[in-house]
Amino acid sequence: MIDDEDDDDDLNADDDGDPPARHPKPVDAVRLDKWLWAARFYKTRSLAKEAIEAGHVRYAGQRTKVAKDVAIDAEISIKRGFDEMQVTVLELSDQRLGAPFARLLYAETDASQARRAREAEARAAADEIGGDRPSKLQRRLIHRFKRSLR
Repeated sequence: MIDDEDDDDDLNADDDGDPPARHPKPVDAVRLDKWLWAARFYKTRSLAKEAIEAGHVRYAGQRTKVAKDVAIDAEISIKRGFDEMQVTVLELSDQRLGAPFARLLYAETDASQARRAREAEARAAADEIGGDRPSKLQRRLIHRFKRSLR
């Protein structure tokens, strides 16, 4: 009897716990919505489709359609919440695997990383200054002041 080795050996990380250098299941062509789902930008393909149709995803700086074939080295801009990421496609895949493998499909540009870090710091600083709502102490003072006017 011949020993059948698992095909899943490609999915296992090396001894250091790092993922392999290549995504284990690359393909020749894949739709944009499927690639965004496989790269774990969106939880479902339908969410990826809605984002593309709403204009939150731009392919090479242009609005695009859901069925657009993704090319290697293409620039994709993705808006999610407050963040906007610019990524370069490194590999194609139509299968959703773990996050370490999904990370092998793209590389975020340095400018995008720097801008997202700056914007996150600005949002954190704005939160420290004060939000739209008064604190509990401020509410008590407001109520006390209003009672004193009666």
